[in-house]
Amino acid sequence: MIHESAIVSPSAKLGKNVSIGPWSYIGDDVVIGDNTVIHSHVVVKGPSIIGKNNQIFQFSSVGEDCQDKKYNGEPTRLEIGDNNIIRENVTIHRGTIQDQSLTKIGSNNLLMAYVHIAHDCMVGDNTIFANNASIAGHVHVGDWAILGGMVGVHQFCHIGAHSFCGLNSMVVKDVPPYVLASGQSAKPHGINSEGLKRRGFSSEDILAIKRAYKELYRKGNSVDEALANIPDASEAITALKQFIIDSPRGIIR
Repeated sequence: MIHESAIVSPSAKLGKNVSIGPWSYIGDDVVIGDNTVIHSHVVVKGPSIIGKNNQIFQFSSVGEDCQDKKYNGEPTRLEIGDNNIIRENVTIHRGTIQDQSLTKIGSNNLLMAYVHIAHDCMVGDNTIFANNASIAGHVHVGDWAILGGMVGVHQFCHIGAHSFCGLNSMVVKDVPPYVLASGQSAKPHGINSEGLKRRGFSSEDILAIKRAYKELYRKGNSVDEALANIPDASEAITALKQFIIDSPRGIIR
């Protein structure tokens, strides 16, 4: 399962049925879970933990030192969950000691070609990053979020769960959960109704999210006024309000 031209460090730990393709390099302190496939010409450096049933395609660089000028060779980490598809030329960097020394990606994500995940990013589960989407350092991306092709996200921004950032958007503030965002810089354009339906949100929850969106964006309220006017109708609304309260950069308006 390991091609004769691959280079695998003696300190790397490989699970059952791991496949390492031609000319790939697996460095020190790398752990790769069962049934993961590393295709040809992939570089994986550590300390990194990669879970089960992942596929990493050719010319990807996973677990490399970050591009932050403050980084001085400290032993920071990368963690990747299970069932992820990481396509060609994706770059994923480890964290820095200025944050939690960790970059973390969950499970069941699709990272299309040329995606970049910078240092200290936290990516949830079931996300999609389309071709050339890039997130800068310390960005958090919630579960089921979708970033369209060529999307760029500024450092420290948070992208809420079930949100959708459209093609070629430039995101410089936080995108609340459930919101459709696009533009340069990104602005809100309604809620991700179709995505919420596909994921089993009830009609009552979707209606409550639409009403909350109107308070935030259609009635001329300040953020504080909108929060005061949005009732805690469901867990979905509570999550939306908490995201806004905790927003480090402020939400898109």
